[in-house]
Amino acid sequence: MITIIAGDFKNRRLKTPAGDKTRPTASRVREAWFNILQRSMRGARVLDLYAGAGALGLEALSRGAVSADFVEIQRNALAALKANLKSLKVEQRANIHRVDALRFAEQLHPGQYDVAFADPPYATDQAARLVAMFRLVPFARIFSIEHPADRAMPGDDTRSYGDTAVTFIYAP
Repeated sequence: MITIIAGDFKNRRLKTPAGDKTRPTASRVREAWFNILQRSMRGARVLDLYAGAGALGLEALSRGAVSADFVEIQRNALAALKANLKSLKVEQRANIHRVDALRFAEQLHPGQYDVAFADPPYATDQAARLVAMFRLVPFARIFSIEHPADRAMPGDDTRSYGDTAVTFIYAP
């Protein structure tokens, strides 16, 4: 079960996708992640790549982000995401893009978002590819990406939480 940690939707439960194609970010990791980004949330335009059920983007909306774009391709995850947007009554502040996250990121422009999140599948090289894309086109002021703690990710600040790490990269 996933719950919103803080803000307007604190303690609200989120639907999670059926099946095992998505891996929700652990609550303690999400809490630490948002403690680091808290000052950047108010009024932010947020991007949630590999959104799954939308926990990261919805946490951002709960904490004062004005809008969130969710990028997800898995059918079960999309169904959960749509249900969560509806139950929190934030459909008007959200856009869902049913497309591969790397393809979506390739189309972005510098500064298009204030804060971007990514939680790509651990068993792929997609995290490293996203970081390389961000270095070429910094599509957000802050880009943060979840990855296995034992896989180094080039960034400005990396925090580890057990076997999970979050790396933060700041636009120049």
